Amino acid sequence: MVKDDKIRRSFANKTWQEIKVKDSWQIFKIMAEFVDGFEKLAKIGPCVSIFGSARTKSDHKYYEITVEIARLLADKGYGVISGGGPGIMEAANKGAHDAGGKSVGLNIELPFEQFHNKYIDRDKLLEFNYFFVRKVMFTKYSQGYIVMPGGFGTMDELFEAITLIQTGKIARFPIVLVGTEYWKGLFDWIANSMLGNAYISEEDLKLYRFVDTAEEAADHIFRFYDKYLMKPNF
Repeated sequence: MVKDDKIRRSFANKTWQEIKVKDSWQIFKIMAEFVDGFEKLAKIGPCVSIFGSARTKSDHKYYEITVEIARLLADKGYGVISGGGPGIMEAANKGAHDAGGKSVGLNIELPFEQFHNKYIDRDKLLEFNYFFVRKVMFTKYSQGYIVMPGGFGTMDELFEAITLIQTGKIARFPIVLVGTEYWKGLFDWIANSMLGNAYISEEDLKLYRFVDTAEEAADHIFRFYDKYLMKPNF
């Protein structure tokens, strides 16, 4: 099994020279991804990131809602950033592309599922090896998050954003969760268990907003920035 081979290799003895060479080259690869991302994304202007499952089919209601959200954002001059792959990511890029807006894809190399979709602007497709570099690009150049239903990757991106805002590491920006029926159980648990045990504060529950329609999602972004000048978050 491939996974078993990886585990065995991780426990194999390595010389100091092997470790040093491998780590040095990895640092350069990480730096290259940061430099490429910063150079391309700094030129794009105000953007909103849209997250959600790669497994969402094109006839699903959340796919259709995502297309409409991206269209509404593009009509107002916002660029749309997605993870670059299929499903909700494709829907986000499709909506922006069809509206003539800026359609950005931050694709990640994975052994399954992830291939970049055809609706990304050719000069705005970035390929990443490292999740953490990719997440820096999302948080640095997004002025808002639209979070559609998704799996572990979506949760990772959502809670990364909430944590960075909660701890003051980035500026506060709108986080919109689409699909109350999907998110309710999770956030009821957060309110009851996390807040109930004093692991978060009452104010932390105000860092996100639940909506059910494309219009509500886009309007929340628009209303928030009626009061603020948009700029990179850090």
